[in-house]
Amino acid sequence: MKAFKHIVAAVAALSLFTSCGILGGSGLSTGTTASTGSTTGSALATIFNVLKNTGALDLGNLTNLINLGQILTGANSLVDASKSYTDQFAADLIKSSNNMITSSNVNQVIDGLKKLAGTDTSALTKATSAAFAGNLVPVSTSDKNVKANLAAIDTIMKAMKK
Repeated sequence: MKAFKHIVAAVAALSLFTSCGILGGSGLSTGTTASTGSTTGSALATIFNVLKNTGALDLGNLTNLINLGQILTGANSLVDASKSYTDQFAADLIKSSNNMITSSNVNQVIDGLKKLAGTDTSALTKATSAAFAGNLVPVSTSDKNVKANLAAIDTIMKAMKK
């Protein structure tokens, strides 16, 4: 079972690295916009469902950390992004979120992602990077930066409820 988790994490990491341009390039091509927006929308929907079903986000769960890593990648891609990139990203968020992100709340979600990108995500990034490699690095929820990251994610989740 543990080996299976590592395989799933490795496949997810490889998929993210290749589809989101993490291994090279600016990550701002049209194809990358679609894959980054789609990956982010899917990860947001997954985290939303986890929170809805369990009431909490287990930062000791590799799948949750991988989804958070995908959200961070999407958030960071919006920093200094052009209007056309942001518009395409928004359209792909809507398409990939199982109707949890709609035309009426997508701007709030984008604003929340930009807010997340503006926080110090180093502790969470370290944990998500380790998760992509199939390793679990403890995340302290008492860390002030992690608290700010989770508050930004909470803002996004509240926008998705509307």
